[in-house]
Amino acid sequence: MTLILNNEDVQSVLTMEITMQALEQAYAELTRQEAVCRPRIDIQIPTKDPNKIYQWGTMEGGSTSGYFAIRIKSDVIYEQEYQGAITQEKYCVRPGRFCGLILLINIQNGEPLALINDGYLQHMRVGADSGIGAKYMAREDAEVVGMIGSGGMAHSHVESFLEARRIKKIQVYSPTKAHREEYAKEISEKYGLEVVPVSTPRDAYKGAHIVAGCTDSSVPIVYGKWLEEGTHVTCVGGKPDEETLKRIDVSLRLGNAPAPWGLPDFGLADEHITYAAKPTENAGFQMKRTGERGHGVIAKDRAVFLEELLTGKKKGRTSPAQITYSERGNIQGAQFFAVAGRVYELAKAKGLGREIPTDWLLQDIRD
Repeated sequence: MTLILNNEDVQSVLTMEITMQALEQAYAELTRQEAVCRPRIDIQIPTKDPNKIYQWGTMEGGSTSGYFAIRIKSDVIYEQEYQGAITQEKYCVRPGRFCGLILLINIQNGEPLALINDGYLQHMRVGADSGIGAKYMAREDAEVVGMIGSGGMAHSHVESFLEARRIKKIQVYSPTKAHREEYAKEISEKYGLEVVPVSTPRDAYKGAHIVAGCTDSSVPIVYGKWLEEGTHVTCVGGKPDEETLKRIDVSLRLGNAPAPWGLPDFGLADEHITYAAKPTENAGFQMKRTGERGHGVIAKDRAVFLEELLTGKKKGRTSPAQITYSERGNIQGAQFFAVAGRVYELAKAKGLGREIPTDWLLQDIRD
């Protein structure tokens, strides 16, 4: 039988501790070449609306430990400006609805084990990466977080930072006053932290030991001119500005997807690769501007990889005064087999989800 799991099923079994453990194990398997993954690949096609495009995105990976997974996304995407901020919006079918699925496979016999909604798991795996980065790079005495954003990612990042450090205070900025105040109330009550909603992004940086950009912005959201001595920075959605890149002393990258077998020149550090239908030049909105690529290694000349850190080949933070940065890299595919596999095991043990006959997904015609 193949298991169908929704976000509520996933949330009932997946903790941040489990997520971080699963990811660190997967990253170790990648370094030993026991696992493999590829960068995210997007297909973009213009729609009839010149301000919107259709995007199909996939990322995949698997391990000798037992699982393969592919995550698929079907989105209509567009940009909008709100109170001076440019954000990337998306939907499937209609605004407020989304299509993101993870297909989990047993590598021993090719059996489709589960089809899982990706929403909750997605927030947890991204937050966990930032937590792993903070674990290895933030100051040991880090206790104040400057949070830019108040959505789902800003929630999961609190959990991961609490796993990594003894966080006591969060300073949250969001362009919408009601959103940042609601976030402050919820996080304060849930975790017993001091959470202060601030009216300007600048205020989120003051006294912060960790600054986290957690938005869907299409423009830079982390500003180097405001970073204080000793800050650790992470950014998901949006990006750091040029001043931030200049001020980074050490940048941790969790990993790189390996090059295709026999094609070493095809090994790329790009976080995502896009193929686009372009019937007319510069028609409508594109997620990537002309000539732009998915970024490679942040602060490459000052970068250390997790493998190098763990083996002692390179050092991470060497002074409380250093400004550090952490990023995942292009190993998203490995995240999904690792975390989805664990979710499947836990959900199966608790009798969660709905089962459908696996034969519904099989056929007797050789493909």
